[in-house]
Amino acid sequence: MKKIRPIDIAKKLKISTSSLRSYEEREIVPKTERSSTGYRIYTEEHVAYFECIVAMTPGFGIDITSAVLKKLQRKELDAALWIINNAQVANSEDKKIIERVNTHLENLTHEHLMTIGELSLQTNIPPTTLRYWEKEGFITAKRGELNNYRLFDTFQLIKVLLMKITQNAVYSYEVFQIKEEIKDLNQYNLEEVRKVIHDISKYINNRNQKQLKGIFYLYKLSKILNQH
Repeated sequence: MKKIRPIDIAKKLKISTSSLRSYEEREIVPKTERSSTGYRIYTEEHVAYFECIVAMTPGFGIDITSAVLKKLQRKELDAALWIINNAQVANSEDKKIIERVNTHLENLTHEHLMTIGELSLQTNIPPTTLRYWEKEGFITAKRGELNNYRLFDTFQLIKVLLMKITQNAVYSYEVFQIKEEIKDLNQYNLEEVRKVIHDISKYINNRNQKQLKGIFYLYKLSKILNQH
């Protein structure tokens, strides 16, 4: 079996050797043998694991990638594939949220006020999260004249739905920027609102493509493992 140096894998994948070690410490690649001088000795199987990590992480994130590859090491392919399936379902749900947002945007002129409990039911976001988003300035509540309850209009509902999409996102500077754009949205600037919706739609589509690439490398890895 061909032995491969860490530096050669790192150069091939354009990552650092410390990244290789961190993946091994996470136990998402099989343990390596050691040379007489203590250096790690990697094989073609390790390379396939590392390629899979680099390909999957942009679309699925390191947590899902780790869970999938740990399943593979235990020869639990079906369990690994269901994790992937659930992640893709979440991406599909985000696309449906965008469609729902566009519907609400068309009816923005129809005033409809909701309590925080009603907003929670409409969006399936816990009231504690809604209060946190309000505190951080992502959404804004009005106060009822009679009881001083928090009241949210349709525009705030739109912002909550857009924020919900970022919860499934793989964290990146792009996602940080999108969240800042949501925070700064003004309901009287519909052009700005549509731009943010477009940016999020583009992000979802790109994530879908990145997930496809990750699945391709996962398939390659599973084929290699089946040969052993």
